[in-house]
Amino acid sequence: MKFEIITIFPDFFRGPLDYGIVRRAREAGLIEIGIRDLRAFAHDRHRTVDDRPFGGGEGMVLKPEPIFECLESLGIAPREERIGEHGRESVVLLSPQGRMFTQAVAQQMMGRERLALICGRYEGVDERVSEHLADREISVGDFVLSGGELAAAVIVDTMTRLVPGALGNAASSQQESFTASAADAKPSLPGEPPSSTCGSGGLLDYPHYTRPAEFRGLPVPEVLVNGNHDEIRKWRRRCALRKTLHNRPGLLHGAQLSQEDRKLLAEIEQE
Repeated sequence: MKFEIITIFPDFFRGPLDYGIVRRAREAGLIEIGIRDLRAFAHDRHRTVDDRPFGGGEGMVLKPEPIFECLESLGIAPREERIGEHGRESVVLLSPQGRMFTQAVAQQMMGRERLALICGRYEGVDERVSEHLADREISVGDFVLSGGELAAAVIVDTMTRLVPGALGNAASSQQESFTASAADAKPSLPGEPPSSTCGSGGLLDYPHYTRPAEFRGLPVPEVLVNGNHDEIRKWRRRCALRKTLHNRPGLLHGAQLSQEDRKLLAEIEQE
């Protein structure tokens, strides 16, 4: 999979993409990342990429010409001309007005051969970019950033984790918070240590503890050290349900809940 990041600050990405899983995936050839300087496609002396909006208003807006030319130089056609290409390429405009980026959205975009991420700046981007170039407009949260560069780094990191071979343990991406489906996770057999909760099913993660078993008078929950794998599994699930109910109750509407889960939720609500 290849990411093309279109930005007026190419040096911004010298750090965020050079560490951890993203770096290892790049070195292994699992992903490619191209950083494209938008100012290279501005042809005036000052390499101007922004202008005042028609109709007035505060601030400046990114012009359409450099963005169109940049994508054309990469061989990416306008949106209407990409229809029928079986989704091999996707152009994403990063904007506070976009659809919320979630784990489900990341999974939907997987399988594309190339993903172009247009980093918005200033007061926005000429609407013709959204109307005729981008097939998705995405926001990473209900807050305003100075630009789309941080959002692009977030998307690259999130999607890289979903690339086969990028994680040391392939089951990890199925067992994390917000992963909607547990269908690909291998359940633990009776008598075996629990692999996790065999997929979060869309819930938040359960608590984790490590050595020492007691730290400054704070012990690890007894259930985790008693060796009863069935009790551990049930405790983890209960904790995941409790944390989701308290911190992100909206996630429960789309989570995969068993009859036992619903019974546990009822008990938790009465605590």
